Parts: sequence; C-alpha cells; structure tokens
Amino acid sequence: MAEKKRIAVLVSGGGTNLQALIDAQNRGENPNGEIVLVIASNEKAYALQRAENAGIKHMVLSRKALGGAEAFDNALLKVLEEERIDLVVLAGFLSILGQKVTDAFARRIINVHPALIPSFCGEGFYGLKVHEAALSYGVKVTGATVHFVNEIPDGGQIILQKAVDVLPEDTAETLQKRVMVEAEWIILPKAVAMWCSGEIS
Repeated sequence: MAEKKRIAVLVSGGGTNLQALIDAQNRGENPNGEIVLVIASNEKAYALQRAENAGIKHMVLSRKALGGAEAFDNALLKVLEEERIDLVVLAGFLSILGQKVTDAFARRIINVHPALIPSFCGEGFYGLKVHEAALSYGVKVTGATVHFVNEIPDGGQIILQKAVDVLPEDTAETLQKRVMVEAEWIILPKAVAMWCSGEIS
C-alpha cells in the first residue's frame, strides 16, 4: 500500500474550507492523502480550533512577527520540509506566497478562489471584495475555482470550477455563503483527492 500524501493546509480566518477538507477526509473521500499540519497566519484564526478539534498538528506563522515576507517564506519552507509535506492547500489564506515557495512547491500548492477565474481575481480580490465586485458588475453566474498556485496571484492552471447562480436579492454576504456551500466545499476536497490519487499532477 502506497504511503498517504502528507497535506498542509494554510489558513487565515474561520477555516470553513479547512472544515470541508476535514469532513471529506473523515468520510473517506481522500484515501490517498491525510492532513497532517495546519498553519495559520495569525493566532486568532478560528481554524486553529478546528485543527485542534480534529487532532491535527497546528501552528502559527505570522509574517509580521517574523519580520517580513522573506523571513516568512523561509520559515514556511523550513516547516514544510521538516514535516515532509507533499501538498500545500491554501484555504482562505490571505498572504501571497513568495516565488521561492511557489518554485519549491511547483504544482504542489493549490488554492480555492471564490469566483470563476479569470473573473474577479488577482491582487486585492479576496473575501467579500470578490462577491461585491461580482454583484456590482451584475453577473448572473459566479462560482469558485480551484487552481495551482504560481508566482502570479490567482494565475496558476485551473483544476476545477463550479458555477453558482447569482440571485436578484443577493448581498455580498449571502452570495459568499452560497458560493462556499455549493462550490468551494465541494470542489476543494475533490481537487485535493484528485492530486493525492495522481489523477492530476
């Protein structure tokens, strides 16, 4: 039996996508991989509690505390190496990774973005801002995208996408929630399982 792929999940906030990954793992949907580490960009991230509840090793790596982007990238690479991480998953992680990291883990970092790339993506598009932009533009369909991470924000190859209808009465908050439930929480665990099984590489 092949050894399971070791997964690290990087988070910044509530960790709902992390929870979706944990739940999928508990349902046996990723037989070839296991989340072995959760790294939060700040100590107040509720995602750390989710990791604790699931018995997953967790830690905080703060760019500010480490003294800048380069120090953060070096510290992150060191931890990923020590933990023998195969795949890095960005699940609502708000820091942009430096090229040193994206090169070291080429096609081994995946991210979920709450829009259909190439719409409403790139630097500055995160969280509610993405959904506010979709609503102000008047799109009738939005969704989520899972993609490989490279040195360009939201610029890596697309792995999976799922569309979600925009309703006339939507606010940024209601749209954010629906995109999570109907798209992000479905395609992120699926893409992780696909990578771990060798379906995508």
